[in-house]
Amino acid sequence: MSLKLVLSALGFPLSTGAAYAQAWQVHDWQTGLQAPVTPVMERLSHFHTELVWIVTAICVLVAGLLITVMIRFNSRANQVPTKTHHNTALEVMWTLAPVIILVIIAIPSFKLLYYEADIPKPDVTIQAVGHQWYWTYVYPKEGGFQFDSNMLQEAAAKKAGKPRLLGTDNPVVVPVNKNIEVITTGADVIHSWAVPAFGVKMDAIPGRLNHTWFKATREGTFYGQCSELCGANHAFMPIEVRVVSERAYRAWLAQAKKKYAVDGTVQVASN
Repeated sequence: MSLKLVLSALGFPLSTGAAYAQAWQVHDWQTGLQAPVTPVMERLSHFHTELVWIVTAICVLVAGLLITVMIRFNSRANQVPTKTHHNTALEVMWTLAPVIILVIIAIPSFKLLYYEADIPKPDVTIQAVGHQWYWTYVYPKEGGFQFDSNMLQEAAAKKAGKPRLLGTDNPVVVPVNKNIEVITTGADVIHSWAVPAFGVKMDAIPGRLNHTWFKATREGTFYGQCSELCGANHAFMPIEVRVVSERAYRAWLAQAKKKYAVDGTVQVASN
């Protein structure tokens, strides 16, 4: 196995410059989660690591017990089988141990759940409307404009320097280090707005408004996909989010209000 393959499997970026800007995306031979860029995803990553250690310890313990039983209590080692049928201490132990493990898992799990559900006061609000098979984004508090975001075809994505099946013609643009509220809904069937690097996954259900949030702490372009089976082209419904500086966001906002206006008026999405 080559050194390049080993480093890639361990999660190290293999190049610098423009390619390093892609470090927070998935890459070949990746074994862990995407690097977190939001407080929610940081907590999710820590919780994931804790669970991996707990599960590993349980697997090692169970495997050790199985091997011990196979060696010490096989028919060749014990010509006369034991008549033991009850052990109170052992039964108490194997009842309490899973309870303690579940409590250890439940406490940080509930803390994380409530942290993610407690949406802070938003600096920017975006409405994401799922369609078969594209997204419509509305900025209701920034002038009410809206635009559709479709997947770029392979040739167009390559020309734009975007990853295949993930690049879009009109990405979402948000400012860095700001609380972004995302309101999801569906126009036809159930979709799901998910960006792994943000730790965000929220269903977009017709006739219902679901709320989630994120706060990106690094500038860059981050990708996600619809994560609810929504029809034949479900796999071709990507999400592209550009996180930029406050100044760049204001400049984009001024252009977007003009670009996505129709006949001099601004499109407004209905809730």
